[in-house]
Amino acid sequence: MPETPFASRRGLLFGAAAVSAGVFATGCTSNEPSKDESAAKDQPAADDKPGKPVTIGFAGPQADHGWLNAINDNAKKRAEKYSDVTLEITEGSNDTAQQIGQIETLINKKVDVLVILPADGKALTQVGLKAMRAGIPVVNLDRIFNTPQAYRCWIGGDNYGMGLNAGHYIGEKLRDKQGAKVVELAGLDNLELTKQRTQGFDDALKNYPNISKVARQAAEFTVESGQAKMAQLLQAQSQIDAVWNHDDDQGVGALRAIEQAGRDEFLMVGGAGALAAFEAIKADNGVLKATVLYPPTMAASAIDLARALGQDKGVGGLAEFEIPSLVTCYSAVVDKDNVDQYMSTGFR
Repeated sequence: MPETPFASRRGLLFGAAAVSAGVFATGCTSNEPSKDESAAKDQPAADDKPGKPVTIGFAGPQADHGWLNAINDNAKKRAEKYSDVTLEITEGSNDTAQQIGQIETLINKKVDVLVILPADGKALTQVGLKAMRAGIPVVNLDRIFNTPQAYRCWIGGDNYGMGLNAGHYIGEKLRDKQGAKVVELAGLDNLELTKQRTQGFDDALKNYPNISKVARQAAEFTVESGQAKMAQLLQAQSQIDAVWNHDDDQGVGALRAIEQAGRDEFLMVGGAGALAAFEAIKADNGVLKATVLYPPTMAASAIDLARALGQDKGVGGLAEFEIPSLVTCYSAVVDKDNVDQYMSTGFR
């Protein structure tokens, strides 16, 4: 999960998309109709119809977390949807040297496109560059490489947007409560993504002067750490009006600590989009009222983008001939009003 490029409320960030020579966006600066609309109507866009066969190599880290398991599942299921796609998937490893070796094997197999979720974006930048130099376009999934030269397209989540939307949701719920107090159960503090989620949350709270963040604990994205750190927050704070928890997996432990302490006077907002969180939100019989998505469906979208690249096509719904260089997934807030819509995307 990287330091994402700029967030987009519409869910997509169309940064430096490659534009074919001689093709210009005439509709952006003029209200006059184009004299030749054929380009907009007839550009090749990827769709569900079988096309040129594409072999996609998929390399990710070890699936030792619910979200990462869901990433692998989304990639596999999306590839199975297309009769023209063959997916070569590696075992996955958190050891950077081993993951580099797995990617080099895919390069040597001459796959058409690579989808890479690096265990460490910085450490794997060179192998991304190697693939690109070998003529294999790379879709960099989530944890970003150090240079855009190492990928053709980046798609990932919006960590800052997660915190921002969690803060606004809590802010609106507490806007009429004077002296409201919130606490934050963060993830691993040595990860840039944690700092981004916290920054987004803090920036959102600046819009609500009646709310103070009175405490923060960093957990480790595990059930056990979530329970231990939440217990500390509860012991230290006699008044809590809301909790922002960065991760639904550690949130399972946090909810245990809350139940054991017999506290229910506050609302809690989670993060990521686990099925257990969706079910708790739907039941609406506890403190968990919402979760902010970091959607693992981005892996399915990465397969779509890789297939389009392999078939030299653009993306349906866009006028460009080429796929975008950057796609930022939107961090939607899921609560009881819209949870049914997202239930099928929840991960275990």
